[in-house]
Amino acid sequence: MSARLTTLPSGLRVVTDAMERLETASLGVWIAAGSRHEARNEHGLSHLLEHMAFKGTRRRSARAIAEEIEAAGGDLNAATSTEHTAYYAHLLSVDAPLALDILADILTESAFDEVELEREKGVILQEIGAVEDTPDDLVFDLFSAAAFPGQAIGRPILGTPERVSSFGREAIGAYLEGHYSSPATVVAAAGAVDHDRICADVERLFGKLAPQKAARGPAAVYRGGEARVKRRLEQAHIVIGFEGLAYDDPDFYALQIFANAVGGGMSSRLFQEVRETRGLAYSIHAFHWGYSDAGLFGFYAATGARDVPELTPVALDCLARAAEDLSEAEARRARAQMKVSLLAALESPSQRCEQIARQTMAFGRVLSREEIVASIDALTIAEIRAAGARALRSAPTVAAIGPVAKVYSPDRVAERLRAG
Repeated sequence: MSARLTTLPSGLRVVTDAMERLETASLGVWIAAGSRHEARNEHGLSHLLEHMAFKGTRRRSARAIAEEIEAAGGDLNAATSTEHTAYYAHLLSVDAPLALDILADILTESAFDEVELEREKGVILQEIGAVEDTPDDLVFDLFSAAAFPGQAIGRPILGTPERVSSFGREAIGAYLEGHYSSPATVVAAAGAVDHDRICADVERLFGKLAPQKAARGPAAVYRGGEARVKRRLEQAHIVIGFEGLAYDDPDFYALQIFANAVGGGMSSRLFQEVRETRGLAYSIHAFHWGYSDAGLFGFYAATGARDVPELTPVALDCLARAAEDLSEAEARRARAQMKVSLLAALESPSQRCEQIARQTMAFGRVLSREEIVASIDALTIAEIRAAGARALRSAPTVAAIGPVAKVYSPDRVAERLRAG
């Protein structure tokens, strides 16, 4: 395996994968600070900070940041998730030092100009409004909030209009100082990269990050519950889910395969039964999201109001039967899908960079392709069924938007599964 991992004296980790016959490089900085690390009065700060990072530093204006990276033919972007915030670039390998310099600059020398701050808060308010107008996105926010009620892990990443509007420079600076530390940071690079050179550059450029490790927040506790929003829409957008598994759970891959088998493609049970055989929905798929200490498993469907009463029991019966009689052929197809996703990441420097960063944050090391494939192939059909059955025994979570009167309650979901 070509991946190399070095922990610098500051506690910051540098992980790289040199990929042969490439002339470009992807580099990024991953911080273990996402929406679940925010206090209630900080809700939305992770995402706002990500936006403000590109709005100027003590050395560069916002325009200069964009012009420098694009003059090198590169691109610069960022993303906030529940558990991480990432800043990344892709460009020619000869310009990797430039990318690191810009990334370090925006993370350690951001100016947080008041005019830029007000403008960017307005942009985020529009982003929040866009989600409110997109029911197939909003329903997943409702789902997470119902699954983890009263917990930061269940709150929407973007924040609320009221909270985002209230943030000033002091709040952003305090959050940055409290969460952006060397031990919480992974710098990753893949493609035409030199590990030792990147380590030297990172040690020189990122020295201003705080040395102390941020306090760990409370563990996530899955509860289950319900959230319904009645709207005049043509379709009901429904998510029904259960407790999933954390990355390090021994059954994580088993439940991942189960989710792929029941709802991961056109050959899956949900697609074939709900859409192809009965015509009850245009869109339906299953999912399994893993976090560091929790997970969510379930399915999403969009259907007309008249089909809601039939769709829900049919979909639940598909899940229940799969937990009893999922076939070797179905598991084999699901394994193949997972392997293709894994191998595709090995062929793209951007995907590989993200993959090794996330693995380092989750496991403290990079997992080899052979190790992951072996773990997937070693699972028996009994173990895959058992992982599905384990999830279905947990308290249900139901979220729905649109004509929702006939959407099952969590109690009815549990009753249907017991009857099946």
